[in-house]
Amino acid sequence: MFGKQKHKPQSRIDSLIGAGTKIEGNVSFAGGLRVDGEIVGNVTAVAEQPSTLVISEKANIEGEIRVSHLVVNGAINGPVYAAEFLELQASSRVKGDVHYNTLEMQIGAIVEGRLVHRSSEAKPTELKLAASKSGS
Repeated sequence: MFGKQKHKPQSRIDSLIGAGTKIEGNVSFAGGLRVDGEIVGNVTAVAEQPSTLVISEKANIEGEIRVSHLVVNGAINGPVYAAEFLELQASSRVKGDVHYNTLEMQIGAIVEGRLVHRSSEAKPTELKLAASKSGS
């Protein structure tokens, strides 16, 4: 009723990658996914649909992550793209740039990379226009 509403985070988990499980390869999912194990590859949610990825304290992901909602308490080695909401809990460790719209970061969370707010990401055409104007 009052403007565009964002999708609510998925509260249910549709899939689980259990502790002791290691996946080598890209993972694509819809809905909710919880990772307690290890993934070596990119993790991507189905585009234009609400999705939630939960990375538990003992989980480890090496690769790019693209989801709408992300809750991290484990380790990520790669860039992160959270289209709507990102929660970095106290035990989270991220090595890579983090792109987000809304961020919640608890004391103890570690990010070794840039924090980039989604609205501050300039489009390539805007960069070219700014460069040509400053050069004249």
